Amino acid sequence: MRRFFIFLTTLFFLLSATLYANEAVLIDFSQLVANFPPDNPRENERTMVDFSARAGTSFSDADRAVMKTSLAIENWEVRLAPSARRINNQRLTMAREVPILENARRFAGERVMGIRINFPNEAFNSWASIRPPFEIPAFQRSTSVDANGNLVEDESDRHGNKFVDGFGVVKNVGVLRTVSVNMYGSNFPHAIEVVLKDQNNREQVIFMDYMNFEGWRTLTWRNPNYIAEVRNRTLVQTPLYPNAVPFVKLAGINIRKDAAQEGGDIIAYIKDISITFDKAINEFERDIDEEAIWGIMTEREDARRTAEFERLGHIQVLRYLESQRMFKEDDSGNN
Repeated sequence: MRRFFIFLTTLFFLLSATLYANEAVLIDFSQLVANFPPDNPRENERTMVDFSARAGTSFSDADRAVMKTSLAIENWEVRLAPSARRINNQRLTMAREVPILENARRFAGERVMGIRINFPNEAFNSWASIRPPFEIPAFQRSTSVDANGNLVEDESDRHGNKFVDGFGVVKNVGVLRTVSVNMYGSNFPHAIEVVLKDQNNREQVIFMDYMNFEGWRTLTWRNPNYIAEVRNRTLVQTPLYPNAVPFVKLAGINIRKDAAQEGGDIIAYIKDISITFDKAINEFERDIDEEAIWGIMTEREDARRTAEFERLGHIQVLRYLESQRMFKEDDSGNN
């Protein structure tokens, strides 16, 4: 009887360790520095995508060659609420790649996302949304850049892991336990929220805290509905293959201003966002390579990957066309 009790106790602790041990960096802005092309870095090579396939036949090869974008920090959009989106306020609202001093106490020498938001001075509630330049694809294959600057897909990346490991996507996520943001504050009383999106396209807006502090701080949201006791959980068994693996990805970051707070500029810096979670499914070694036989997951992920790329490419082509219509100056200052 005593041995059986010890066995149950050990099993309980093992299950608890499994529940609590899953931690991942959702996005790390220090990995999103501009490093391509080498002579004039504007894009982040790891997260670069090519949307020229969505362009029509009227574009030249030279036009298609520059139809690339990435998650480089300065490509992120910071948009004010419609009621605050006046021309000058939006012009002064932006994201910048910011270096940390070499003698800093935390993250010395790294680069982070710096955010400037210019709210109107009038007393009304408002917000700003920091969004990636495109919806981060969950199933994009990893790529490399060849000698001609073209993106080459890694055909061995069957599940599309281009944006995992700190680039916006975490897979096999069941119940969220915590979400944490490492940020540098300057005593602004505004609120910060993290916006996540899951495999069913549902967005979850998570209130993190207020930014009324100075220096680096880790803001942490703890899921109030998380059930820590295994015995209190509803135990269910779900089919394994060919169920899709759930995921979460970063949809954006919100900064909110109350009507009682002053308008004008606010400045903040964000290093990274991480999560702790329960796994959606346990990873077991199985005796049959089911995917090699049926190919169901590959077919589904290919379809999702294509759909994501279609949405991304259409938006980016429209932005490229708009940029070509904009006024430009040459090196001599002439248009």
